[in-house]
Amino acid sequence: MVKICCIGAGYVGGPTMAVIALKCPSVEVVVVDISAPRIAAWNSDHLPIYEPGLDDVVKECRGRNLFFSTDVEKHVAEADIVFVSVNTPTKTRGLGAGKAADLTYWESAARMIADVSKSDKIVVEKSTVPVKTAEAIEKILTHNSKGINYQILSNPEFLAEGTAIKDLFNPDRVLIGGRETPEGQKAIQALADVYGQWVPKERILATNLWSAELSKLAANAFLAQRISSVNAMSALCEATGADVSQVSYAVGTDTRIGPKFLNASVGFGGSCFQKDILNLVYICECNGLPEVANYWKQVIQINDYQKSRFVNRVVSSMFNTVSGKKIAVLGFAFKKDTGDTRETPAIDVCKGLLGDNARLSIYDPQVNEDQIQRDLTMKKFDWDHPTHLQPMSPTSLKQVGVVWDAYEATKDAHGVCILTEWDEFKGLDFQKIYDNMQKPAFIFDGRNIVNAEKLREIGFIVYSIGKPLDKWLKDMPAFA
Repeated sequence: MVKICCIGAGYVGGPTMAVIALKCPSVEVVVVDISAPRIAAWNSDHLPIYEPGLDDVVKECRGRNLFFSTDVEKHVAEADIVFVSVNTPTKTRGLGAGKAADLTYWESAARMIADVSKSDKIVVEKSTVPVKTAEAIEKILTHNSKGINYQILSNPEFLAEGTAIKDLFNPDRVLIGGRETPEGQKAIQALADVYGQWVPKERILATNLWSAELSKLAANAFLAQRISSVNAMSALCEATGADVSQVSYAVGTDTRIGPKFLNASVGFGGSCFQKDILNLVYICECNGLPEVANYWKQVIQINDYQKSRFVNRVVSSMFNTVSGKKIAVLGFAFKKDTGDTRETPAIDVCKGLLGDNARLSIYDPQVNEDQIQRDLTMKKFDWDHPTHLQPMSPTSLKQVGVVWDAYEATKDAHGVCILTEWDEFKGLDFQKIYDNMQKPAFIFDGRNIVNAEKLREIGFIVYSIGKPLDKWLKDMPAFA
């Protein structure tokens, strides 16, 4: 029986290993993590992450050929294939601070693998890592090998949160990078055989190590670039009276471009896009390519501009101040169908409104109050370190209330900001919301999910990103 061990029980490791266990009943899969509370949650009825379909997969395999354990060294020693899915946060100090990936956790995992291994191993990079990480890991393992042979593979994940299980069941591609040696090719084939139990052969792509590592960063950079491109257009649409939905539809019908990732919004979030682009920028700078670095930097700058533009629009529309005013925030997760708040645009929008002394009432169906308070009081990039290394949350922000109902959030509010595209927000009783709000009542739709014309008929003043502006909004221009 092939034994697989995955170091790291987070958003990537947990779901990926659960699906491998489901699709490969003859393979034993153990997910290990040093965090006892996280492992306890994986072994309970309340999994530590929310992902549609994940519960069913875990419950079918857990205890059969899928196990979650804190006994890291034991299971690594016994495994034939070791996936490493640990954090690669952005460095907050030292060389490359604010851009480079911090490989502390990766290096300690590699040293631990070298310490405990008694048999040959295939070590698989599953975390998103900078190009040439495999070479560094290889050096650590070979210099501490004690006669054991290691093959390093890069197998980046291309999951989208909210659809991760669907993506794992039916991936666009599975990318495996390895050494172009007989041993390297044999290792690639061993991992391809695991995925081959449910993924069509033509979708399993083999490359060299560096191409696999760079492909992950490139894919996320291209996707983020599309979002920043349409968001840049949304600002121009508002200035000219064009409708960004019509523009993006027209652009998306071109088969060379396609319709995906062309929805204007308050900005992109999630754990990967910004981090991976910053990483790409740093690699370009280190390789003497400042023009290329500046090109990718601009993708992040447009994303930051879009968030500040949204805040400026809220403040300027409401008589140039939100001081003391109650603003309802609907949605805090970075996208629907996930409880993940990493780099969510809601953090910057809320901080911007709090900077003008607004009172916030926040509702999100999957994010709890403790997480929201932590996010609003944490420094940039601290979120990506393990919880026990994050700063303790200081006293809660008094101007922030978290409620568990959209109607409670909007009651007596002066304005409503929609920051996550949860389906339930489309079906709200907006007449009821309007009746219970201060007047004039404002809605700022950061996801373009409501019918602006119907809301205007009720009496709302509506701002939708990239759509023709209300006369009210034209009379009170926002200066970004």
